[in-house]
Amino acid sequence: MQEIISTLNGLIWSQALIYLCLGAGLFFSIITRFMQIRHFGEMLRLLFKPNNSPEGISSFQALAVALSGRVGMGNIAGVAAAIGFGGPGAVFWMWIVAFLGASTAYVESTLAQLYKENDNGQYRGGPAYYFEKFFKGSTGKIYGAIFAIAAVIACGLFLPGVQANGVANAVVMIVGSGDMVQTSFGEVGMNKLIALLFILIVLGLIIFGGIKRIANVTEIIVPFMAFGYILMALLIIFMNMDKLPAIISMIIGDAFTAQAGFGAAIGWGVKRGIYSNEAGQGTGPHPAAAAEVEHPAQQGLVQAFSVYVDTLFVCSATAFMILITGQYNIQGTLEKGNFLVQNVAAATEINGPAFTQMAVSSVFGSFGNVFTGISIFFFAFTTILAYYYIAETNMAYLTRKMKDNTWFIVLVKVLLMSAVAYGAVNSAGYIWDIGDVGVGLMAWLNIVGIIIIFLKSKPTISALKDYEEQKKAGVTTYTFDPKKCGVEGATFWEERWNKQQNKQD
Repeated sequence: MQEIISTLNGLIWSQALIYLCLGAGLFFSIITRFMQIRHFGEMLRLLFKPNNSPEGISSFQALAVALSGRVGMGNIAGVAAAIGFGGPGAVFWMWIVAFLGASTAYVESTLAQLYKENDNGQYRGGPAYYFEKFFKGSTGKIYGAIFAIAAVIACGLFLPGVQANGVANAVVMIVGSGDMVQTSFGEVGMNKLIALLFILIVLGLIIFGGIKRIANVTEIIVPFMAFGYILMALLIIFMNMDKLPAIISMIIGDAFTAQAGFGAAIGWGVKRGIYSNEAGQGTGPHPAAAAEVEHPAQQGLVQAFSVYVDTLFVCSATAFMILITGQYNIQGTLEKGNFLVQNVAAATEINGPAFTQMAVSSVFGSFGNVFTGISIFFFAFTTILAYYYIAETNMAYLTRKMKDNTWFIVLVKVLLMSAVAYGAVNSAGYIWDIGDVGVGLMAWLNIVGIIIIFLKSKPTISALKDYEEQKKAGVTTYTFDPKKCGVEGATFWEERWNKQQNKQD
């Protein structure tokens, strides 16, 4: 089974996908005239605009849910793996992916807002919805269904295992290895089993409360965990300030040299960058669609900012902690123990959080284990919440024509909790491969789809221009008329526009 997963992983994550992600980000950046720079101030303003409703959540809550999906194990173990296999230069390519990916995040999230639906008093949307409404007919329904099925499988089965493995290991990291017990999965630490039970109980209490409860939890936890993690990185950097110029020079210089292979630096930097910030893979649009906003472009701008938070802030925090303390190795070949650079014990797992743990511990002693464990716990647990919401939304899409789809939604809960249980006690390397397959499948379907949408029409550009015109005119309340902007199929916004006009009459 592991060989099959590895083979699929190699096919899905070929050079074609890597350069497709970079190319799409560059293309959308140019077309939007680098909106990720021009509207940076507007992104910050919109973050704190109170705009929630009984049907939707606020922009900040939608950002928190999206960030809970973006900020996970990829920010700690994933960055360590990128450095371990791709060298310090991989960090540079993660930055490039984030900068260009912000425009991709704008496009996909604005599409989610444009084509969202009111599903029994709750806003729902995402790639499956905008593919169906844009392409229309059987083509739209088939493509939407394919993405929805892939999303349910990826977010309900494949991806939670990576995060659950990190959560369980985090508890062990905090309290110690614990006694070993024999299970159907082999020998597993007692603390890990206790952690699994705790995770399942808390997870169940939250996900059975729906998007409102998920949003309420993440809007508290996400800012706190991100701020605390970045603060720790700043403290470590400040205590090693004399090394900072050399580290920055090494990151930039290694990005264009063959220390770990030019291709390896790009490949691992882009792969882990995409895995971490999720721009283009179609996960961010789901919470974006749930937001209550005056204009669809607003949430697109907010979600673009979430990519910055994930990679430029949180991922960079991990990278600088590891590099500035020298707690890393660089793998020379796939053969175990063959290192280009070896600063720590050869037995240290590259594809894990050990480098980050050792970086913090090298400065703060045993507290490093506790801090890294707590960070992993919150980062990974909130990501599981985001994955659940994505899986639920896509199951709701697949079953929305039924009179009662309650049992299908319950099935998603059971599947995800089963995946969490399996991932928590299985080997990390194998689980990472499964997660990569899930990410890659969604990325292929979503990026190809949004590029085709853009080539056939430019609904997200029309929405951005309309928003910019209203902003320039100094309006206090934004409105959106889909027909005026040439956007077809945006039934939610058509109905809202008609209601607004009727009130004026």
